[in-house]
Amino acid sequence: MLYLISLIPFLILLIYDFKKMIHMAQQNLYNDDNRFLRWTIKDMKQLKNPLKCSIIVLITYLIIIILKLNTMYVTMIYFALVSVIILVMKIRLNKNSDVKISLKVTSRVKRLIFTNLILFLMVLFLTFYLKNVNVRYFVLFTYDVLINFVIILSIIINKPIEKMVYLSYKNKAVKKLKSMGNLKVIGITGSYGKTSSKNILSDILNVKYNALPSPKNFNTPYGLIITVNNYLDKFDDILIAEMGAYKVGEIKQLCNLVKPKYGILTKIGTAHIEIFGSQENIRKGKFELIESLPHDGIGVLNADDPLQVNYKLKNDCKIIWIGIDNKDADVRAIDIKTSNKGTTFNVIFKGDKNKYLFTTKLLGYNNIYNILAALALSKEFGLSVDQMKKAVLGVKSVEHRLELRSAGNITYIDDSYNSNPVGSKMALDVLKDMPALRIIMTPGMVELGDKSYELNKKFGTYMKGSSDIVILVGEKITKPIMDGLKEVKFNEKNIHVVNSTKEAFSLVRSLTDGKEAYCLIENDLPDIYNE
Repeated sequence: MLYLISLIPFLILLIYDFKKMIHMAQQNLYNDDNRFLRWTIKDMKQLKNPLKCSIIVLITYLIIIILKLNTMYVTMIYFALVSVIILVMKIRLNKNSDVKISLKVTSRVKRLIFTNLILFLMVLFLTFYLKNVNVRYFVLFTYDVLINFVIILSIIINKPIEKMVYLSYKNKAVKKLKSMGNLKVIGITGSYGKTSSKNILSDILNVKYNALPSPKNFNTPYGLIITVNNYLDKFDDILIAEMGAYKVGEIKQLCNLVKPKYGILTKIGTAHIEIFGSQENIRKGKFELIESLPHDGIGVLNADDPLQVNYKLKNDCKIIWIGIDNKDADVRAIDIKTSNKGTTFNVIFKGDKNKYLFTTKLLGYNNIYNILAALALSKEFGLSVDQMKKAVLGVKSVEHRLELRSAGNITYIDDSYNSNPVGSKMALDVLKDMPALRIIMTPGMVELGDKSYELNKKFGTYMKGSSDIVILVGEKITKPIMDGLKEVKFNEKNIHVVNSTKEAFSLVRSLTDGKEAYCLIENDLPDIYNE
């Protein structure tokens, strides 16, 4: 009984750690392509204070076991006390974490919880057969220290079940799509801008049709299956499917599922190059959408993207080129003017001598490209220019993608979702045009593989001229940006380094001191990358 009572602080610590790590596993796609394993190794290499303390405790237990020190009661008190200390340290370490995407307790998470509970009960049951109480505690504490690997083991154990669940829901989705013979499916992919492009296209097409965009960032096989099964109904004319990928073949898999007739390729960059392996693999993966379209399908490509222009397309479907710089584009934007209120621009359709003035609340060239792609398909779907103008004026900004948010004297330009080299440069161009104090807050860009240092350093050099104050989140991860800032001789008095986004927001408020200011939030998931 005393043994079980002594476990109470440890169990609270274990639950706390499990909840945190199952959240990280979910954000890392349940270890698909070993993402969660890589994150775990990277996190352990940082050797934060609670982990240091845990390792010291394990070493202490080993010494106690070897030298046969301590009575049972002393060991129990020591174990309970250590569990409380480490729990308090972890709570204090994580209190500044800004969780942008909270844990979703899905059916899959529930199954993982059940599997982990069984594994823990097996280990706990095993400890009752260990005569040495120090060895018992050593085993339990090791279990907590290695909880990430236990979660990975649970994911492996659950794989057959998850496959059966997936096939069941997939067959249901395929059957539903076959029953809707008149449904038009549009696929959207690219290295970035997919969600914005999807939502913009939906806002415009819904002027005339019932268009359903896949919700939020539902861009995986599971996401699209859920979209079809839970959101698509008989009144929908169009399904707009966002398609994400981390390796060659995944877009093709999504196309085989929903069979799009229309496709938009936003832009090809270096996002997720660490996982894809090379930029050529990224290009091949993204073009799987266009090459999966039927012969009577329509693909929309970006004439300002050399990686798209120079690609030898293996499909004879109709291609519509959009652009800003390329004068040969079929749908082109000119005379672009940006302010803190939004953007105005003229649109030229090839074969039409007229120029059409469009106004949008959105900011940034990325969004102009997204609007052009939407206009290109909307014209094919029979929308008039007046309908398109009205729709573009009413398009809402997408959360965390150059989204304007006012907070008293500060206007935040929230571009905090999945930062990438091209998008971050365009975001800085937006900040550059703002009429008051300009601040950038960022932990830099991730998943750039061998190019991570080089691209983040360039990002730092671009800040001169577009930013008055730089706030870097995390000293280690932002070192390349700091090197770039030093290279261009950015005023060091206006560079600040903090450990979390919570600290960064507090600093923004103190630095502005009630004066008008614009703060660009340019980063990836802060709850994963805080230091």
